[in-house]
Amino acid sequence: MKEILPLLMGGLALFVYSISMLSRTMQEISTEKAKRIISKYTNNLFLSILVGTLLTVLLGSSSALIIIAIVFINAGTLKFRQAIGIIMGANIGTTFSSQLIALDIGKYAIAPLIIGMMIEFFAKKENFRRYGSALFYFGMLFFGLFIIEQSVLPLRESPLFEKWITRIDENLIQGTLIGGFITLIVQSSSATVGMAIVLGKQNLITLIGGLVIMLGSELGTCSDTLIATIKGSRQAIKAGLFHLLFNFTTIVMGLLSFDYFHRLVLLISQNQALENQIANAHMLFNIIGVVLFLPLVGLSEKLLNRWLPDRLNTVHN
Repeated sequence: MKEILPLLMGGLALFVYSISMLSRTMQEISTEKAKRIISKYTNNLFLSILVGTLLTVLLGSSSALIIIAIVFINAGTLKFRQAIGIIMGANIGTTFSSQLIALDIGKYAIAPLIIGMMIEFFAKKENFRRYGSALFYFGMLFFGLFIIEQSVLPLRESPLFEKWITRIDENLIQGTLIGGFITLIVQSSSATVGMAIVLGKQNLITLIGGLVIMLGSELGTCSDTLIATIKGSRQAIKAGLFHLLFNFTTIVMGLLSFDYFHRLVLLISQNQALENQIANAHMLFNIIGVVLFLPLVGLSEKLLNRWLPDRLNTVHN
């Protein structure tokens, strides 16, 4: 275990850092475009869900998009009602990264690393340098994953790790809390689900274990958006609380119907590798969660408006 830890932590550090920097670079490239799209296409709930999905794929981070939405709310350019669809769509969009991670392209990560670095060093235009940076961090992301994959191989012989995985399989709530705690530490649900996918590639985790860790990541990812609402307007606070309420409700639904969800994932992912099953489950869970929560959107909005009425914020402004 002592031999595994340095390599694992190094790979994880590269992975989390590259996710953060890739998201930041994509924000620099796309923020102005995102502003125009958000202000123009978010008056309809279904359209705003689609906008949230597409912008999250573009930015590479659901938290980044939700935080941008919170900033817009504080600036008065976006209302809480408009942010609801963006938040729900962001949960779907973030599953795109899981599908990428499930692809076995870590061994080819050196190519985008080198090409991205060359573009960043030699491009004269700022926009080209940003695209080079994005390509570089994309390569670094998969290189970090490759290091993690290699580091966890010895865990196959670890009775302690086998016992830990068995405990997660037997106690769904405990596994969900572990997934939430990991996400709270690394501040990225994509990183948590990515680690579950990597463990799946090496057959170090079962599908059940991957599912509960994925469920936990949905809870842990709410932390940074809640932090972003500190000292914000009441509309912004309601957006952060809606994100928590939406994710918590879908997690409870997932746990209550876990056996059915597990069978559905197996049915849809027939003859696919375990890592693809976990990635498919992540996408399936968030799409189903959005569909099931749609009838509750109006009620949730009313409850949050009643709990945090805007009149005090209006007086303050």
